[in-house]
Amino acid sequence: MRIAQIAPLWERVPPFRYGGIELIVSLLTDELVRRGHQVTLFASGDSITKAQMKSVHNQALRLDSKIKEPGVYELMMLSQVYQQAHHFDIIHSHVGYAALPYTPFVKTPTVHTTHGIFTPDNEKIFRQFAWEPYISISEAQREPRLGLNYIHTVYNGIDPAVYPFQEKPIEPPYLAFVGRISPEKGPEGAIKIARASGYPLKMAGKVDPVDKVYFHEQIKPLIDGEQIQYLGEVSHEEKAQLLGGATVTLFPITWREPFGLVMIESMATGTPVIGMAMGSVPEVIAHGKSGFVCHSLQEMIEAIPQAMTLNRQTCRDYVLNRFSVKTMVDEYERAYQMTLMGNPEGVKH
Repeated sequence: MRIAQIAPLWERVPPFRYGGIELIVSLLTDELVRRGHQVTLFASGDSITKAQMKSVHNQALRLDSKIKEPGVYELMMLSQVYQQAHHFDIIHSHVGYAALPYTPFVKTPTVHTTHGIFTPDNEKIFRQFAWEPYISISEAQREPRLGLNYIHTVYNGIDPAVYPFQEKPIEPPYLAFVGRISPEKGPEGAIKIARASGYPLKMAGKVDPVDKVYFHEQIKPLIDGEQIQYLGEVSHEEKAQLLGGATVTLFPITWREPFGLVMIESMATGTPVIGMAMGSVPEVIAHGKSGFVCHSLQEMIEAIPQAMTLNRQTCRDYVLNRFSVKTMVDEYERAYQMTLMGNPEGVKH
């Protein structure tokens, strides 16, 4: 099958450090190539892939301080994709609503993975193109009231080989928090949990420009460098070590998380996750087996001793069986077939 993958241009594929969508696009693209598909990846020019690469800019947009209008480059990329649409059997968009206005003008079907959340503004364009084939990354992410043509749910997957299993946590024990330092990810909650439980907390994650005031006013004053440590934006290897060495990973989100990749990253290393019961969390954590799903910070605090007794091999096996790259790509191939069968103009394989 000839497949076009459209990635966001803000980060390279795979991301150098933080970038969940770009990581998923990388794993999906390379595995499709390994399976014999002809894949073209549209992404930033510094991306690394087994597929054929096409780009409108030589590096991730966030790394180029000269760029003031990043939307221009996205438009250039999408124009490039859809001018070449006849070369593909299917186009797979990972750029939210941006590809939607182009799809009626070509015969090649586009399937859209909705990696993000719906807002009062973007709902308008999703409703306008409700018939397009959509893939959700969790059941909780869906908004039935919008009437979108969801054809499948495909959970994100990871390559467990790059998350070394750690049979025992590091002594003395500590709690881990990995994610953007933003209100919706709940770093304040993680700090409250650590202080109440008495355990050290090691935090890692980037601070986006929009969250700088929040970080400096709400989070930085709570970091004492002893019980509460902030490690900044870490590399993949550092993140895997941080998660693997922890006794528990905290996921105290305050929003409807579409998926939450750090949960499966942590469990792959053997470290159980205690998460807030919002969004995808109940779908991702096996309650009482790979972690605990809680309804308040107090419940999360009380769950720590129980989580410390969970079998770490069970945590890893759960990811291997449910959230591997193989499982993810199997489901995406199924979604492609669904899309092609629903479109008479599509090429069926």
